[in-house]
Amino acid sequence: MKLTNKWNRLVYRLWSPFYDRLFDRFFASPGRQRAMEVLNLQPGERVLLIGVGTGADLPLLPEGIEAVGIDLSPAMLGRARSRLPLPGRIAMLVQSDALNLPIRTAAFDTVILNLVLSVVPDGSICLQEALRALKPGGRAVIYDKFLPDSGKLTLIRQLLNQLTT
Repeated sequence: MKLTNKWNRLVYRLWSPFYDRLFDRFFASPGRQRAMEVLNLQPGERVLLIGVGTGADLPLLPEGIEAVGIDLSPAMLGRARSRLPLPGRIAMLVQSDALNLPIRTAAFDTVILNLVLSVVPDGSICLQEALRALKPGGRAVIYDKFLPDSGKLTLIRQLLNQLTT
């Protein structure tokens, strides 16, 4: 199935009430934690979270950070808004398309792409937009689910893909 923004809005509207309890708890939380460790955010940095979803990354941000979270799905952003405000951090949430970010060029010190490149209609364009948003010398972290080098999915992964799609 070809991913489209229309399809993603529908799927994530349906997933939004259960996403954190099912998907994030069992599959994503350790990866999110590791992505934050690798990024090594510093107070005063501006962070762009593309595909912020339910905002699971927001509580992981250290104090002194200014964050902007972008997501296509109003339902997922509604869940993210329930995590705000975050003491010691400034966070703003924006509904927008990751393939056409409403962001100035070179506006962010860091970009977080957690579990988004594999679900947007064009991961390459999303990555280009993320890099456009980064200041020169900025840092980005990608945590996602891609095919293994062998190019073959396990039976369990095939079943999970059918369920989550």
